[in-house]
Amino acid sequence: MRSIVCLLLPVAAYAAACTSTTSCTEWVMLGGGPARSFIYTTYPLDAPNDHIRRALVMVHGAGRDADNYFRTAVAAAFLAGALDDTVVIAPRFASNEGRGCADKLDGNEVNWPCGGDSWRSGGVSSSNHNLTSYDFADEILRKLARKSVFPNLQTIVVAGHSAGGQFVTRYEMANKVHDTLGVKIDYVVSNPSSYAYPDAQRPAGEIQVPAPSATPTEAPRPVRFGPFRDSRNCTTYDQWPYGMKSRTGYTADIPDDQLKKQLAGRAATYLLGELDILPLGGFDSSCPAMAQGPTRLARGRAFVEYLTTKYAARDHKAVVIPLCGHNARCMFTAEAALPILFPKE
Repeated sequence: MRSIVCLLLPVAAYAAACTSTTSCTEWVMLGGGPARSFIYTTYPLDAPNDHIRRALVMVHGAGRDADNYFRTAVAAAFLAGALDDTVVIAPRFASNEGRGCADKLDGNEVNWPCGGDSWRSGGVSSSNHNLTSYDFADEILRKLARKSVFPNLQTIVVAGHSAGGQFVTRYEMANKVHDTLGVKIDYVVSNPSSYAYPDAQRPAGEIQVPAPSATPTEAPRPVRFGPFRDSRNCTTYDQWPYGMKSRTGYTADIPDDQLKKQLAGRAATYLLGELDILPLGGFDSSCPAMAQGPTRLARGRAFVEYLTTKYAARDHKAVVIPLCGHNARCMFTAEAALPILFPKE
């Protein structure tokens, strides 16, 4: 009788995605160390893993509750069936400046600015003056793009809600690594209170917003834009981070024309909550923000229309999420959001 020999070929085994906020943590060294900042991550960033196809970097809101945003991003990955081949990361921009931000900082943890040109807009660290908050994001993306660790990574999605949405829209415009990593990078901007307009024009009339179910015949009227009517009383309406003037931090040495080109040329999706029309959840009611529209929903619709019509931003689109207000979990776990956060390449 013939004997049959079975050859068992080795198969790479990977640990399941880490989903606990008590154990799924790492430090990211910045500026050559010892300065460091904290992240939650579903997979180690230094352990080779050829199963990973995409990455989602989820930026928290004004509360700097990266743990909650990590849970939301993990929940979205689960619903999308993407936990096994996506590394989900939630960085924490910790701040302890005594102006409403009082995070407990660990040893050598970078203290990011809370006000003014803050962590939302690439502001300079108050503890490490050679670092900006966008340098932290740059370093995360560099680590993800290493072929020695994630050889099959195809796409990085950088997403954020509310203050995190402010971070992402300005980071999309400004970051210096987008064209250097050899990996596709998309940006998902959800319900920010304000945007950085590329010039001094602002909405000059009513901003109509369509319902998600609107038919083509129900399309809203185009937004009119023109010189800001109250510029004499609202002198900061065009200053960074609302406009291009008086920039500091990460963006200070980038020419205006380059920022405009990058803003229009990089792919971005704007998730707008259908019900995000109330002045709640840290709504920015300052005059520079109100110059962009009366609500977050209106501001988002106007900004995207301005970029697509004046700057030919072909890869920018607004997606209205039905029945969601100013709530990150509602926005990012909505059926319409999942294929945007977890693209099938």
